[in-house]
Amino acid sequence: MSLGQENTSFVLQKINEISFESRPIPTPGPGEVIVNIRATGICGSDVHYWTHGRIGHFVCEKPMVLGHESSGVVVSVADDVTSLKVGDRVALEPGVPCRVCDMCKLGVYNLCPDMAFAATPPYDGTLCNYYKHAADFCYKLPDHVSLEEGALIEPLSVGIHASRRGGVKLGDRVFVFGAGPVGLLTAAAAKAAGASHVTIAGARRLDQDSNDFAKEEAEKITSSGFQPVRVVFDCTGAEVCVQMAVYLWTVVSHMRLSQTYPTAVEMLSSGKIDLKRLITHRYPFKDALEAFKHVKEGREGTVKVVIMNEAQ
Repeated sequence: MSLGQENTSFVLQKINEISFESRPIPTPGPGEVIVNIRATGICGSDVHYWTHGRIGHFVCEKPMVLGHESSGVVVSVADDVTSLKVGDRVALEPGVPCRVCDMCKLGVYNLCPDMAFAATPPYDGTLCNYYKHAADFCYKLPDHVSLEEGALIEPLSVGIHASRRGGVKLGDRVFVFGAGPVGLLTAAAAKAAGASHVTIAGARRLDQDSNDFAKEEAEKITSSGFQPVRVVFDCTGAEVCVQMAVYLWTVVSHMRLSQTYPTAVEMLSSGKIDLKRLITHRYPFKDALEAFKHVKEGREGTVKVVIMNEAQ
């Protein structure tokens, strides 16, 4: 498959300034493939880098391509890659570990201190025409799974990892703070794991940080006949939600996913989880800035916004 002449990329230049620019088309190294990115979901972290230029100690010190929830079509493979071929439709797991540290050797590569994660400084993201990626972190999509669904496998994997970390099992009662994409997918993963009852609470009053407020709100929930839960997931990052979780029961949380993509693809393929309903808005790549504004403004009725790119 011949590659196009342009690698148009959506680049964060500095805080509150994003623009398109043409970057070199990458060449695959050993164990790598080139993917024509076709669908990318907008994550809250992308918007946060745009508006703040940093997340914690990850600081944008130079222009950075945004995006990490992506899928696409393989257009070039290195000579030593046998698991994929040109034309394969794949979902990309955005974090590639070093493979040699103690954490990687223990099988918990999500804890690798040298993880190269897309759109996390200093690494560029996937909102471009052509993206170079490790072949073994690209996962083939079944024919009946769309590319836009494939882009949502990344947040679904976060939900699966959280459910596993929480030890959700058959018959458990689960409470989820946060009705955004990650919260909804965590709830879906918990349900798929066997939870008998999953309650989702949207967080509207996140400006409250008083422990008394958290206790009062938790008491309102429990006094209304709500039964205690075994696992509480916080998918907001709001302090008051963590405090409320203590009163409801327990909280389980983790930052990165590990070894969950195969499970996510299988759940999607089998129909156990439906991602189509989460995609409420779609934008062409040329309107990526408008898509980011949409997410930033939190427009009514928005769950997940996906940027679609044409075949190159």
